[in-house]
Amino acid sequence: MREEKSHDLVDFVQQTSQEISQEYERIQKRATEDPGTAGDQGKENWAELLREWLPNTYRVVTKGRIISQAGRTSPQTDVLVLRPSYPEKLLSKKVYLAAGVVAAFECKVTLKSAHITEALENCVAIKSLSDSRKGSPFKDLNAPIFYGLLAHSHSWKLDNSKPVYNIENKLIAEDQRLVDHPRKMIDLICVADLGTWIASKHTFLIPSQRLGSGAPQNQSGRLLIATTAYLGHTNKLGDQANSFQPIGTLISQLLSNLAWEDPECRTIAEYYQKTNIAGSGHGRIREWLNSIFSEETKTKLERNLAGIERSIFPTGDAWNEWHADIIS
Repeated sequence: MREEKSHDLVDFVQQTSQEISQEYERIQKRATEDPGTAGDQGKENWAELLREWLPNTYRVVTKGRIISQAGRTSPQTDVLVLRPSYPEKLLSKKVYLAAGVVAAFECKVTLKSAHITEALENCVAIKSLSDSRKGSPFKDLNAPIFYGLLAHSHSWKLDNSKPVYNIENKLIAEDQRLVDHPRKMIDLICVADLGTWIASKHTFLIPSQRLGSGAPQNQSGRLLIATTAYLGHTNKLGDQANSFQPIGTLISQLLSNLAWEDPECRTIAEYYQKTNIAGSGHGRIREWLNSIFSEETKTKLERNLAGIERSIFPTGDAWNEWHADIIS
């Protein structure tokens, strides 16, 4: 029987993964001599990867702070992705307008437990720079800036170490401690030689009586609730294809996120999804009640269920901001 060839896109992702691995080995040779330079080289590796994989209309810059419209600034961020409309005059200023930033990343050569805590703290600070968006489940649950943590490798290398377990437990514990709304979740953690964890958010429309007598009441008797999880796409999953690379999950997830805001990216994002370069993931669910949704979203839902407005729920549209599982 003839062996089935891998998709060329999978081969391209593997080549990129090999390049990151080779860079890690090169950087590590002199990391103890000059940790600062090693860190800068690591940041440039990730910036170059994003420049090569994102549409060339997006600018990728390194080392800058994000400034809100009120003048508040973020901690320094290692790599930033700017909107195509970002003013040319301001590209080199190293203080970037929040409205012009679509993604920001913290970069580490070798991931340690403390880096996860730091990344979630910075994520909450950065996502708090932008006003909360309102009017649909997607807007309520997602901040306009995608935030992630990128690492070449990790520090848990001894024979009995459990790096996947360590990362997942730390991530979940810090999420419970620091994140009080789904829009403040860190969107992604990618460890190039281990796995990628992505924030998953799901909306349900349920009868209010399912939440018990203390549940909020409304005319329709229906409520929106949400669940979230950090889905770990790792090499350790038994059902993962041999061709899986954590960088494939990073590329697919980031472009999918951009596609929600930029329809020009949707065709390629859907192609990545169909070729499954992201692989599969598993995670522990966190439940959120109706109170996380804005009054604008709740009012629009009530008007829709009462027949006052046209249907807001999707009919085969994967990019509909009201996508929800309807439970009777």
